Amino acid sequence: MRIITGKYKGRHFDIPRSFKARPTTDFAKENIFNVLTGYMDLEGTEALDLFSGTGSITLELLSRGCAHVTSVELDRDHHRFICDCLKKLNTEDCLPLRADTFRFIKSCRLQFDFIFADPPYALKELPQIPDLIFEHQLLKEDGLFVFEHGKDNDFSQHPHFVEHRQYGSVNFSIFKA
Repeated sequence: MRIITGKYKGRHFDIPRSFKARPTTDFAKENIFNVLTGYMDLEGTEALDLFSGTGSITLELLSRGCAHVTSVELDRDHHRFICDCLKKLNTEDCLPLRADTFRFIKSCRLQFDFIFADPPYALKELPQIPDLIFEHQLLKEDGLFVFEHGKDNDFSQHPHFVEHRQYGSVNFSIFKA
C-alpha cells in the first residue's frame, strides 16, 4: 500500500497477508482523489474514514493536508496496523477508533467536511449507509461523502447523489450535503 501524493507521497506500508481487508487500488484511489479536487480542497478539512480497513484512505487524507481525520475500524488487527502506520508517519492529526461503524454513526455528534466509506461489498446494511450519514447529519454544509461499493448498487436516485465513477471493479458514488 502506498500514499499517492502530498506530504507523505511515495511512502509504502506492507499489509500483512493475513488481512481480510482489501485496500482501494492505487488506480482507483488516485482517480477518485483527482475527481475530488474538482469539488473541494482537502487542505485544513475535518475528515471521517469509515470502515477504514488498512487505513489507506486515512493516510492519503492526512498526506493531502486534512487538519484531522477520524478513522473508524472494528477489526483489532486492522486498527493496530493503522495505529502503527500513524506512528511511522509521526502524526497526531488522526484519531484511530476501534469501533463498530454503525454505532459510531448513531452516536457521533461531530460534523465533517469530508466522509469516505468503504464497507465490505457483501455487507447487508450497505444500501442504508448513505441514508444514515444524512439522517445523523454527519456532513457539514457543502460537505462531501464518497461511498465505495460494488457494481450491484445504484444510488443515483438518492436526494444527495451527485455522480458515480467506476474504475475497474471499484465503484464510487459521490454525495453532497
